[in-house]
Amino acid sequence: MTGQDCVFCRIIRGELPSVKIYEDEYVVAFLDIYPINPGHALVVPKRHVTRLEELSDEEARALLTAAARLAPAIVRATGAEGYNIVINIGKAAGQEIEHLHLHIVPRRTGDGCRFDCRRSKPSTDELKKIGEEIVKAYREIHGVEPLKNS
Repeated sequence: MTGQDCVFCRIIRGELPSVKIYEDEYVVAFLDIYPINPGHALVVPKRHVTRLEELSDEEARALLTAAARLAPAIVRATGAEGYNIVINIGKAAGQEIEHLHLHIVPRRTGDGCRFDCRRSKPSTDELKKIGEEIVKAYREIHGVEPLKNS
């Protein structure tokens, strides 16, 4: 798969709709359309890579920094008690889209999720609503806009 036909590259280029919650020079974050729990987000490098080791040092820092700054906003916006950070690399590890991405999954005690969690399919309006709450929480926590051009 190339960046031309990659679903995440198409989202980054604005060819497919998404609910973006963060963007900087190197990465973009948006809500998963099949979330494990409400607020489940993906942090994706803008450059098409499939594996962690393909990132430049700047891209790797940006990926983890975005996750570290978004996670508390997601927790606040969703009322979660904690979160998982997950990166699946390769089909054997569960990577479904061949573009590196980091999952931030908000968690609650007793949500029943372990490694193979059932996913939902929220409406676009439901995704937009939680996205707005996450962006608001990010602003409150960090005092800056999480999205470029905002």
